[in-house]
Amino acid sequence: MLRSDGGLARPRQNVVLTGARNVAGQAVTFGRLSPFARPVLVNGAAGVVVANNGRLVSVMAFTVTGGKIVAIDVLSDPERLHRLDLPALG
Repeated sequence: MLRSDGGLARPRQNVVLTGARNVAGQAVTFGRLSPFARPVLVNGAAGVVVANNGRLVSVMAFTVTGGKIVAIDVLSDPERLHRLDLPALG
């Protein structure tokens, strides 16, 4: 499952996808951002923060069960991202 919150600024990114094939297809679409992804803990769970030139693009959290990613939660709403307390992004 993939849940993405783009907020009002990025309505096309407000999606819920189910099924491994659908989620993997979406991951391939956003693969171009992988050079800007850095591992982080999100509420104590595995995740990544994506920042390009110091500009926060998204935060992703992964739910892992039995060694497999079973859910991905993506926050890309600029308004909510702006309110996050994150270390300097470079």
